[in-house]
Amino acid sequence: MTVLINNLQDNLEVNDQVSEVIEKVVKKVLDYEDQEEKEVSIALVDDKYIHGLNHRYRGKDQPTDVLSFPQEDNYLLGDIIISLETAQRQAEEYNHSFIREIGFLTVHGMLHLLGYDHYEEESRKIMREKEEEILVELDLTRD
Repeated sequence: MTVLINNLQDNLEVNDQVSEVIEKVVKKVLDYEDQEEKEVSIALVDDKYIHGLNHRYRGKDQPTDVLSFPQEDNYLLGDIIISLETAQRQAEEYNHSFIREIGFLTVHGMLHLLGYDHYEEESRKIMREKEEEILVELDLTRD
């Protein structure tokens, strides 16, 4: 398994703890879903950057927290884009740690890469249950 983490912003520090939680989450999701190990690319960006992608690819003229771009490739699973500014705001809003929020957004993005979505109620329930189970296994639910 290869996890490529690219920090494309300079507003928030990306320390070893951020990189480690992202790598742990990617591995756990692949194990949890019994998937073969593939390369995943993670870009850590600011709100302006993700706003542009959200507008271009989803027609939404606003920033978002995470975007996923699955790849039809034998080796590359896909790309996940995480806005660290939005992650920081959401961590404060939900009263938990920045690391926990990064973990959640990585789980969420990975599940999208694997074909899960939350657009209908039943699929939303399934995806949320998987997210919670993975976060519990990684001990990322308490802080």
